[in-house]
Amino acid sequence: MQRINLNQKSILVTGSPGFIGANVVCRLLKEMTGGTIVSLDNMNAYYDPKLKEYRLHIIEEIAKQSPTKHVFVKGSIGDKELIENLFKTYSFDVVVHLAAQAGVRYSIDHPDVYIESNILGFYNLLEACRHHPVEHFVYASSSSVYGGNKKVPFSTEDKVDNPVSLYAATKKSDELLTHAYSKLYNIPSTGLRFFTVYGPAGRPDMFYYSATEKLVAGETISLFNHGNMRRDFTYIDDIVEGVYRVLQGAPEKKNGEDGLPIPPYALYNIGGGQPENLMDFVTTLQEELVKAGVLPKNYDFGAHQKMVEMQAGDVLETYADSTALERDFGFTPKIGIREGLRSFAQWYAEYTKALTER
Repeated sequence: MQRINLNQKSILVTGSPGFIGANVVCRLLKEMTGGTIVSLDNMNAYYDPKLKEYRLHIIEEIAKQSPTKHVFVKGSIGDKELIENLFKTYSFDVVVHLAAQAGVRYSIDHPDVYIESNILGFYNLLEACRHHPVEHFVYASSSSVYGGNKKVPFSTEDKVDNPVSLYAATKKSDELLTHAYSKLYNIPSTGLRFFTVYGPAGRPDMFYYSATEKLVAGETISLFNHGNMRRDFTYIDDIVEGVYRVLQGAPEKKNGEDGLPIPPYALYNIGGGQPENLMDFVTTLQEELVKAGVLPKNYDFGAHQKMVEMQAGDVLETYADSTALERDFGFTPKIGIREGLRSFAQWYAEYTKALTER
């Protein structure tokens, strides 16, 4: 492994001010003692852009106190000319590629945007890293690549050739493209399979957030497969810690017996390794929403939830084997759903209060 000192580096973070991207940028601004961070995002309306503007404001406030320069660029990873110009201007040392069209269910009815962003946009980043060599290319994959695998916990050594959604297929494609570029052009690359990320200022399309919105509005939440599902929920701080550590350890460049590069390529799961039953997760969420004053103590939860059948593109269980992350970087996610959902509920109460006071 090649150690990288991030201080004084020029770093591109795509997908900031998205959920994970914004938190990664904030962590870098707090840790680095100089250099430049460029945030790139198209600020699309997949969900309310106000939330991205909120995260961007937080980034800018932290940047005021940081010795590291922060530059926000509004643009699309699908714009190859823009990407090329950014690489020429900033000579990036490290790329953290987190931009993507997210959402398993959305991909069923909107395939075009997934091909444009997750395939073509991803290719643009790889091409830029090819022509402007970087020390480390780190990108977001997803636990969705495991599809309907029956063997648990999910290991990066498992075959993942049977995606059950277009979103999963694009993420698996990204891994294959990166492996090829890593081999052909000797680009040190690391893919990170994230497991159901949640937390304050998260994505409103994720279950915990959308369920909160519906309960507040007095609507009914749907519990798929009659609530008989398990997810390896991973709190945002654990995700960021994993990303931050991985950034500093690039796969080492080596040649094989044939004199050609052995792909400097690595792949890790980032998940807690503690799958939670959906009903337990929902109960904990409801309890924390009441404690935070988001919902009244006498709220009738039973009247606002319904059991429904399994939905296309979904899987029964996700379960991360993160032993490789522990082995190579000394880290395993540890924040449980009680602590994580408490932080989310408290944030949600403050955020919605601030919106109503404007």
